[in-house]
Amino acid sequence: MNVMKIAVVTDSTAYLSPADIAQFNIKVVPIPVILDGTVYDEGKDISTAEYYERLRTAKTFPSTSQPPLGEVLKIYEDLGNEGYDHVISIHLASTISGFVNTLKGAVSEVHNTKVTVYDSQITVILMGELVMTAARLAQAGRTVEQILPALDDLRATMGEYFIVNDLQNLVRGGRLSNAAAFVGGMLKIKPLLTFDDDSHKIVAFEKIRSLKKAYARIEDLFAADLTKVDYPLKAWVLDANDPTAGDAWQAELAAKFPAVEFGRSYFGPVIGTHLGEKAIALAWIKDTTK
Repeated sequence: MNVMKIAVVTDSTAYLSPADIAQFNIKVVPIPVILDGTVYDEGKDISTAEYYERLRTAKTFPSTSQPPLGEVLKIYEDLGNEGYDHVISIHLASTISGFVNTLKGAVSEVHNTKVTVYDSQITVILMGELVMTAARLAQAGRTVEQILPALDDLRATMGEYFIVNDLQNLVRGGRLSNAAAFVGGMLKIKPLLTFDDDSHKIVAFEKIRSLKKAYARIEDLFAADLTKVDYPLKAWVLDANDPTAGDAWQAELAAKFPAVEFGRSYFGPVIGTHLGEKAIALAWIKDTTK
Protein backbone atom coordinates (compact mmCIF):
# COMPACT_ATOMS: atom_id res chain seq x y z
CA MET A 1 0.00 0.00 0.00
CA ASN A 2 1.32 3.43 -0.93
CA VAL A 3 1.89 5.82 1.98
CA MET A 4 0.10 9.11 1.46
CA LYS A 5 2.53 11.97 0.89
CA ILE A 6 1.51 14.83 3.20
CA ALA A 7 2.95 18.36 3.20
CA VAL A 8 2.68 20.87 6.04
CA VAL A 9 2.24 24.61 5.46
CA THR A 10 2.09 27.37 8.08
CA ASP A 11 2.60 31.12 8.33
CA SER A 12 5.48 33.19 9.64
CA THR A 13 3.88 33.76 13.07
CA ALA A 14 4.85 30.19 14.04
CA TYR A 15 8.39 31.61 14.35
CA LEU A 16 9.98 28.26 13.51
CA SER A 17 13.74 27.91 13.29
CA PRO A 18 15.33 27.56 9.83
CA ALA A 19 16.56 24.10 10.91
CA ASP A 20 13.02 22.89 11.71
CA ILE A 21 11.67 24.30 8.46
CA ALA A 22 14.40 22.59 6.45
CA GLN A 23 14.23 19.25 8.28
CA PHE A 24 10.54 18.74 7.55
CA ASN A 25 10.27 20.74 4.30
CA ILE A 26 7.65 23.00 5.92
CA LYS A 27 6.36 25.76 3.65
CA VAL A 28 6.02 29.11 5.46
CA VAL A 29 3.71 31.86 4.19
CA PRO A 30 5.03 35.29 5.26
CA ILE A 31 2.46 37.59 6.88
CA PRO A 32 2.86 41.22 5.76
CA VAL A 33 3.47 43.95 8.32
CA ILE A 34 3.05 47.61 7.31
CA LEU A 35 5.33 50.21 8.85
CA ASP A 36 5.16 53.85 7.72
CA GLY A 37 3.48 52.82 4.48
CA THR A 38 6.07 50.19 3.56
CA VAL A 39 4.95 46.55 3.38
CA TYR A 40 7.44 44.01 4.75
CA ASP A 41 7.01 40.25 4.55
CA GLU A 42 7.71 38.93 8.04
CA GLY A 43 10.83 36.80 8.25
CA LYS A 44 11.83 37.69 4.69
CA ASP A 45 12.07 41.46 4.22
CA ILE A 46 12.68 42.48 7.83
CA SER A 47 14.21 40.78 10.85
CA THR A 48 12.64 40.97 14.29
CA ALA A 49 15.47 43.19 15.60
CA GLU A 50 15.18 45.58 12.63
CA TYR A 51 11.43 45.77 13.04
CA TYR A 52 11.50 46.83 16.69
CA GLU A 53 14.27 49.34 15.94
CA ARG A 54 12.21 50.96 13.19
CA LEU A 55 9.05 50.81 15.29
CA ARG A 56 10.55 53.22 17.83
CA THR A 57 10.86 55.97 15.23
CA ALA A 58 7.76 55.08 13.18
CA LYS A 59 5.54 58.06 12.37
CA THR A 60 2.37 56.00 12.04
CA PHE A 61 0.90 53.10 13.96
CA PRO A 62 1.97 49.77 12.38
CA SER A 63 -0.55 47.29 11.01
CA THR A 64 -0.67 43.81 9.53
CA SER A 65 -2.52 42.36 6.57
CA GLN A 66 -3.26 39.02 4.96
CA PRO A 67 -0.82 37.49 2.48
CA PRO A 68 -1.87 37.62 -1.20
CA LEU A 69 -4.21 34.67 -1.67
CA GLY A 70 -2.79 33.78 -5.08
CA GLU A 71 0.67 33.26 -3.58
CA VAL A 72 -0.68 30.79 -1.03
CA LEU A 73 -2.71 28.86 -3.60
CA LYS A 74 0.43 28.64 -5.75
CA ILE A 75 2.29 27.04 -2.80
CA TYR A 76 -0.46 24.40 -2.61
CA GLU A 77 -0.38 23.79 -6.37
CA ASP A 78 3.42 23.55 -6.38
CA LEU A 79 3.21 20.92 -3.62
CA GLY A 80 0.64 19.04 -5.70
CA ASN A 81 3.06 19.14 -8.64
CA GLU A 82 5.77 17.74 -6.34
CA GLY A 83 3.58 14.70 -5.73
CA TYR A 84 2.00 15.58 -2.39
CA ASP A 85 -1.44 13.98 -2.02
CA HIS A 86 -2.57 16.21 0.84
CA VAL A 87 -1.56 19.53 2.42
CA ILE A 88 -2.26 20.37 6.06
CA SER A 89 -2.14 24.17 6.34
CA ILE A 90 -1.93 25.39 9.96
CA HIS A 91 -2.43 29.09 10.66
CA LEU A 92 -2.83 31.74 13.33
CA ALA A 93 -6.11 31.96 15.21
CA SER A 94 -9.14 33.12 13.25
CA THR A 95 -9.85 35.47 16.19
CA ILE A 96 -6.59 37.36 15.42
CA SER A 97 -6.71 37.27 11.61
CA GLY A 98 -9.26 36.47 8.93
CA PHE A 99 -6.54 34.62 7.00
CA VAL A 100 -7.55 31.09 8.02
CA ASN A 101 -11.16 31.67 6.95
CA THR A 102 -10.03 33.26 3.67
CA LEU A 103 -8.04 30.10 2.96
CA LYS A 104 -10.92 27.81 3.88
CA GLY A 105 -13.07 29.61 1.33
CA ALA A 106 -10.46 29.36 -1.42
CA VAL A 107 -8.92 25.88 -1.26
CA SER A 108 -11.59 24.44 -3.56
CA GLU A 109 -9.70 26.28 -6.34
CA VAL A 110 -6.76 23.88 -5.87
CA HIS A 111 -7.34 20.78 -8.02
CA ASN A 112 -4.07 18.82 -7.99
CA THR A 113 -3.91 18.09 -4.25
CA LYS A 114 -6.26 18.03 -1.27
CA VAL A 115 -5.86 20.89 1.23
CA THR A 116 -7.06 20.89 4.85
CA VAL A 117 -6.88 24.31 6.52
CA TYR A 118 -6.45 24.06 10.29
CA ASP A 119 -7.15 26.87 12.77
CA SER A 120 -4.47 26.66 15.47
CA GLN A 121 -6.66 28.88 17.73
CA ILE A 122 -3.37 30.45 18.86
CA THR A 123 -0.13 31.73 17.33
CA VAL A 124 3.65 31.94 18.00
CA ILE A 125 5.51 28.99 19.57
CA LEU A 126 2.36 27.04 20.46
CA MET A 127 1.23 27.09 16.84
CA GLY A 128 4.80 26.15 15.96
CA GLU A 129 4.46 23.06 18.16
CA LEU A 130 1.27 22.03 16.33
CA VAL A 131 3.09 22.50 13.01
CA MET A 132 6.09 20.44 14.15
CA THR A 133 3.81 17.69 15.47
CA ALA A 134 1.94 17.50 12.15
CA ALA A 135 5.25 17.40 10.26
CA ARG A 136 6.71 14.63 12.46
CA LEU A 137 3.55 12.53 12.16
CA ALA A 138 3.44 13.02 8.39
CA GLN A 139 7.09 11.99 8.12
CA ALA A 140 6.32 8.91 10.24
CA GLY A 141 3.70 7.82 7.69
CA ARG A 142 0.53 8.74 9.60
CA THR A 143 -2.61 9.56 7.64
CA VAL A 144 -4.48 12.87 7.67
CA GLU A 145 -7.26 11.07 9.57
CA GLN A 146 -4.71 10.27 12.30
CA ILE A 147 -2.90 13.61 12.29
CA LEU A 148 -5.91 15.94 12.65
CA PRO A 149 -7.28 14.31 15.85
CA ALA A 150 -3.74 14.33 17.29
CA LEU A 151 -3.58 18.08 16.61
CA ASP A 152 -6.99 18.59 18.24
CA ASP A 153 -5.82 16.71 21.34
CA LEU A 154 -2.59 18.70 21.54
CA ARG A 155 -4.38 22.01 20.92
CA ALA A 156 -6.60 21.31 23.92
CA THR A 157 -3.52 21.28 26.21
CA MET A 158 -2.27 24.78 25.30
CA GLY A 159 -2.12 27.66 27.73
CA GLU A 160 -0.67 31.15 27.62
CA TYR A 161 -0.61 34.21 29.86
CA PHE A 162 0.96 37.44 28.77
CA ILE A 163 1.75 40.89 30.11
CA VAL A 164 1.74 43.97 27.89
CA ASN A 165 3.18 47.38 28.64
CA ASP A 166 0.44 49.18 26.80
CA LEU A 167 -2.98 48.00 25.65
CA GLN A 168 -3.18 50.65 22.91
CA ASN A 169 -1.76 48.34 20.24
CA LEU A 170 -4.38 45.67 20.91
CA VAL A 171 -7.19 48.21 21.24
CA ARG A 172 -6.34 50.03 18.00
CA GLY A 173 -5.95 46.77 16.15
CA GLY A 174 -9.31 45.50 17.45
CA ARG A 175 -7.65 42.34 18.80
CA LEU A 176 -8.85 42.67 22.41
CA SER A 177 -12.40 41.50 22.97
CA ASN A 178 -13.08 43.19 26.34
CA ALA A 179 -10.95 46.30 25.88
CA ALA A 180 -13.44 48.81 27.29
CA ALA A 181 -13.17 47.45 30.83
CA PHE A 182 -9.40 47.79 30.84
CA VAL A 183 -8.65 51.07 29.10
CA GLY A 184 -8.26 54.23 31.16
CA GLY A 185 -6.23 54.72 34.31
CA MET A 186 -3.65 52.25 33.05
CA LEU A 187 -0.64 54.08 34.47
CA LYS A 188 1.56 51.60 36.32
CA ILE A 189 -1.09 48.91 35.85
CA LYS A 190 0.03 45.69 34.19
CA PRO A 191 -2.89 43.95 32.48
CA LEU A 192 -2.74 40.16 32.33
CA LEU A 193 -4.06 38.68 29.11
CA THR A 194 -4.83 35.19 27.89
CA PHE A 195 -6.62 33.35 25.11
CA ASP A 196 -10.12 32.55 26.34
CA ASP A 197 -10.69 28.77 26.37
CA ASP A 198 -14.14 29.02 24.81
CA SER A 199 -14.00 31.96 22.41
CA HIS A 200 -10.23 31.67 21.64
CA LYS A 201 -10.11 35.47 21.71
CA ILE A 202 -7.46 37.51 23.50
CA VAL A 203 -9.00 38.73 26.75
CA ALA A 204 -7.66 40.92 29.53
CA PHE A 205 -8.66 39.29 32.79
CA GLU A 206 -6.78 40.98 35.62
CA LYS A 207 -5.12 44.30 36.40
CA ILE A 208 -1.92 43.98 38.41
CA ARG A 209 -0.15 46.88 40.13
CA SER A 210 3.44 46.06 39.20
CA LEU A 211 5.46 43.90 36.84
CA LYS A 212 6.87 41.87 39.73
CA LYS A 213 3.35 41.10 40.98
CA ALA A 214 2.24 40.28 37.43
CA TYR A 215 5.02 37.68 37.13
CA ALA A 216 4.07 36.22 40.51
CA ARG A 217 0.39 36.02 39.55
CA ILE A 218 1.18 34.19 36.30
CA GLU A 219 3.40 31.77 38.24
CA ASP A 220 0.50 31.09 40.63
CA LEU A 221 -1.89 30.51 37.73
CA PHE A 222 0.61 28.22 36.02
CA ALA A 223 1.14 26.25 39.25
CA ALA A 224 -2.64 25.79 39.55
CA ASP A 225 -2.89 24.63 35.93
CA LEU A 226 0.00 22.24 36.50
CA THR A 227 -1.89 20.45 39.28
CA LYS A 228 -4.89 19.87 36.98
CA VAL A 229 -3.05 17.83 34.35
CA ASP A 230 -1.84 14.23 34.45
CA TYR A 231 0.74 14.62 31.67
CA PRO A 232 4.10 16.43 31.42
CA LEU A 233 4.20 19.99 30.09
CA LYS A 234 6.83 21.94 28.24
CA ALA A 235 6.81 25.70 28.42
CA TRP A 236 8.44 28.81 26.96
CA VAL A 237 9.02 32.39 27.95
CA LEU A 238 8.38 34.71 25.01
CA ASP A 239 9.47 38.33 24.77
CA ALA A 240 8.87 41.24 22.41
CA ASN A 241 12.42 42.57 22.06
CA ASP A 242 13.27 42.25 25.75
CA PRO A 243 15.57 39.21 25.88
CA THR A 244 17.18 40.18 29.20
CA ALA A 245 13.82 40.13 30.98
CA GLY A 246 12.85 36.93 29.18
CA ASP A 247 16.06 35.12 30.14
CA ALA A 248 15.74 36.21 33.77
CA TRP A 249 12.16 34.98 34.03
CA GLN A 250 13.02 31.69 32.34
CA ALA A 251 15.72 31.07 34.98
CA GLU A 252 13.31 31.93 37.78
CA LEU A 253 10.61 29.62 36.42
CA ALA A 254 13.07 26.76 35.88
CA ALA A 255 14.09 27.00 39.55
CA LYS A 256 10.47 27.08 40.77
CA PHE A 257 9.15 24.31 38.51
CA PRO A 258 11.97 21.77 38.05
CA ALA A 259 9.65 19.16 36.48
CA VAL A 260 8.91 21.45 33.53
CA GLU A 261 11.33 22.15 30.69
CA PHE A 262 11.34 25.90 29.94
CA GLY A 263 12.49 27.09 26.53
CA ARG A 264 12.72 30.58 25.05
CA SER A 265 10.92 32.13 22.14
CA TYR A 266 9.83 35.54 20.94
CA PHE A 267 7.09 37.72 19.49
CA GLY A 268 8.12 38.68 15.96
CA PRO A 269 6.92 41.70 13.97
CA VAL A 270 3.33 40.60 13.25
CA ILE A 271 2.42 39.64 16.82
CA GLY A 272 4.64 42.42 18.20
CA THR A 273 2.52 44.89 16.23
CA HIS A 274 -0.49 43.88 18.30
CA LEU A 275 1.17 43.37 21.69
CA GLY A 276 3.74 46.16 21.59
CA GLU A 277 7.42 46.14 22.50
CA LYS A 278 8.44 44.67 25.89
CA ALA A 279 5.43 42.33 26.04
CA ILE A 280 6.33 39.07 27.79
CA ALA A 281 4.50 35.76 28.08
CA LEU A 282 4.51 32.26 29.49
CA ALA A 283 3.15 29.60 27.13
CA TRP A 284 2.86 25.84 27.54
CA ILE A 285 1.59 22.67 25.92
CA LYS A 286 1.65 18.93 26.52
CA ASP A 287 5.14 17.47 26.13
CA THR A 288 4.59 14.62 23.68
CA THR A 289 8.26 13.60 23.79
CA LYS A 290 7.99 12.21 27.35
